[in-house]
Amino acid sequence: MKRYGQEISVAIAIAALAATLGFAAPAYFSRENLQDVFLSNMPVLVVAVGMTLVILTGEIDVSVGSIFAICGVMAGVIAKMGVPVLLACAGACIIGALLGAMNGALVAYIRIPSIVVTLATMTALRDGLRWATQGAWIENLPPSFQWFGLTERTYPIAVLGTAVVLVGATGWGLRHLAAGRAIYAAGSNAEAARVAGINTQRVVFLVFVATGALTGLAAAFNSVRFDQIPSNAGLGLELKVIAAVVVGGTAITGGRGSIAGTVLGVVLLGAIGPALTFLGTSAYWEQALQGLIILAAITIEALRSRAEKRKASLAAQQV
Repeated sequence: MKRYGQEISVAIAIAALAATLGFAAPAYFSRENLQDVFLSNMPVLVVAVGMTLVILTGEIDVSVGSIFAICGVMAGVIAKMGVPVLLACAGACIIGALLGAMNGALVAYIRIPSIVVTLATMTALRDGLRWATQGAWIENLPPSFQWFGLTERTYPIAVLGTAVVLVGATGWGLRHLAAGRAIYAAGSNAEAARVAGINTQRVVFLVFVATGALTGLAAAFNSVRFDQIPSNAGLGLELKVIAAVVVGGTAITGGRGSIAGTVLGVVLLGAIGPALTFLGTSAYWEQALQGLIILAAITIEALRSRAEKRKASLAAQQV
C-alpha cells in the first residue's frame, strides 16, 4: 500500500471531486460532456505517457507544446497533398520523433541540461512555426481527414481502444522489460546504472525520441477532431502534462513513478477545468490550480526524499 500511496491519494481526490460534482452539478456526468472531456484530454494522456519516461530518467521536456503545434500543422499539410490520413498521421509521428531526437541528442550526448535545451527549442520551434505560417490556420482539409475517416460516433471508441493499448503496453513494459528497468535505473542512479552496463546516454536519447513520437500522435488525434488546424495549438500543454505526471507520483528527480499514476493525474487535472465551469467558477483558475498542484507535489516529494535520507542515515549510524 505504501508503494502506491501517491496513486491512492490521487484516486481519493478524484472520487471526492466526483462526489462534489454529483451533488452540486450532476449535469457534468452527461454522456456528451464526459465524451468531450475524454477527447479533449486524450492528447494530454498520450504526451503524458512519454513525459513519464523522460521524468523517470531525471530529465524534463518543456518543448512538447511547440512540437505538438508543428506536428498538427504538418499532419494537415501532408493530408492536403492527397496522402491517406493514416500516413499523414504517421508523418506527424516521424516529425515529432525527429524533433525529440534533436532534444535527446543535445541532452544525452552534448550534456546540456534538459531544462535549458527544451526551453530553447520550445521558443525556437514556436516562433519558427509562427513565421512559417504567418499565424494562418490550416484550412480546406480533405473530408477523409476528419475523425480518421470514421464517424463521430465510432471515433471515440477507436480512441479509447488506442489509449488502453498505449497505457497498458507502456506500463507493462516499464515493469517487465529490460528497457523499462533501464529507464528506472538511469533515473535512480545514473553512475550505478553505467557500472551495471546500462548505456544511460542511449536511454535518455531514446525516451526523448519516444516522447516526440507520442507528441506527434497526440497532435494527430487532436487535429482530426476539427475542420481547421490552428498554428498556435498546444499552448500550455507542457504545464498540463508535467502536472499530471508529477501529481501521479512520478518523482521529478527520476527513478520512481508509474504509468497508472500518470493516468490518474490526467484524469484529475483534466476534470478540474470543466468542473470549475459547471460549479460556476471562472475556468481561468485552471492554470493557477495546475501550478499550485505541481508546487505541492514537488514539495511533498522533497519532504519525502529528505525523510528517507534521514532514515537511511540513522540506520547506517546504528550499524
